[in-house]
Amino acid sequence: MAHLQYPNQPYVFEGSQRELYGRYRDVKHYSRLDKQKFKKHRRLLHCCTSSTSSPLSSDQQAKFSARKLDFEGTHYKSLVRDNNWQVRRMVETEEEMKKVAKVQAEAFHEPVILFNDMFFEFFQAEVLSGLLYRLRNSPSDRYACLVAEPLTDTGNSQKELVGVVDVTVQREESVLQHLPGAEEYLYVSGIAVLNKFRRQKVATTLIKACDILAAIWGFEYLVLRAYEDDYGARKLYSSAGYRVVSGDSPWMTTWIGRRRRVLMTKQAGLQ
Repeated sequence: MAHLQYPNQPYVFEGSQRELYGRYRDVKHYSRLDKQKFKKHRRLLHCCTSSTSSPLSSDQQAKFSARKLDFEGTHYKSLVRDNNWQVRRMVETEEEMKKVAKVQAEAFHEPVILFNDMFFEFFQAEVLSGLLYRLRNSPSDRYACLVAEPLTDTGNSQKELVGVVDVTVQREESVLQHLPGAEEYLYVSGIAVLNKFRRQKVATTLIKACDILAAIWGFEYLVLRAYEDDYGARKLYSSAGYRVVSGDSPWMTTWIGRRRRVLMTKQAGLQ
């Protein structure tokens, strides 16, 4: 699968066990901060909708109605229904955000011999922190977290999230040189599927949803990166229409020792 990389945010998941342990001590602090942010968000919504709050201007009412319509129409409406799965935008609630962080943490966490549970808890907190960062710093039409869930009705109001993918509008010059006539593109990253649901076309359905979102947002190209030696992921992306156009510079793999990645692009609507 594509590696877990967040645009405009440094790699925060690397380091020795000693460094990770030092940072792990702040997990509970992160959790308290997250709860404070969620509470603040709830208070803000309450102030905006309470009958005792000051009246909104016509412009403010229009913006609020537009955002409410976007939330109700885009987050809950399925972008894709296929292979027994449906994909929609993530609902920005504390419960669902934690579910998303758990899916990505399970998919990308590398087990360690000692204190694995502790490091997994820390890693999950870091993933949640990254999600909050992107939501806080990205307009709703330039970043979306898409989630996959079972299509069939299980009888539960809360369906289990089985897969996640991040989609972000970017304009990196080194990528645009491979996209004729494009000024921006849709970058696909963080594709993650729960272990027990792998090889059941969850990732395939997530990738289709990215195509649909590209069409909705009006972007001609989609871009992603995959590890060069991850042949399973590359086969999946190639079957979806992506092709390799470049790779990481040799100094990144030779001097730094990082696994080499390849850049793959696709023209929206082409299979």
